[in-house]
Amino acid sequence: MATKNQQVIDEFRANNGVVLVTPPHGPILLLHSKGAKTGRELVTPLIYRPEGDSFVVLASMGGWKTNPAWYYNLVANPDASIEVGTRTLDVTAVVATGEERRRLFELHCAAYKQFAFYQGKTTRVIPVIVLRPRDV
Repeated sequence: MATKNQQVIDEFRANNGVVLVTPPHGPILLLHSKGAKTGRELVTPLIYRPEGDSFVVLASMGGWKTNPAWYYNLVANPDASIEVGTRTLDVTAVVATGEERRRLFELHCAAYKQFAFYQGKTTRVIPVIVLRPRDV
């Protein structure tokens, strides 16, 4: 039986970037990151919010007590790629800090209410990552 993530990935690719399974409760991109320990390419479906030419994702892990593995992969290897709709883009991941992090987190929570709920479930500060296209 396929994992929920694999079901989302399969539906994304079968429907030109449209995912109707629940969750996600928001638009999905597929993040291709390099494993920090293994060096293997990993694919993770994530809810995103566009921000200019960039894409904002949150390392919420549903409000779990630790950050997701893909976050540490991006910190170790910030050059990644994403599938958005029918496009594939090379991106550089930047972890937002300070006022930028606060602003982007609030905008994300306003668009997708579940992220405020996730922050309320954990004592860690949920990281905000900006995926900036490299060829823009």
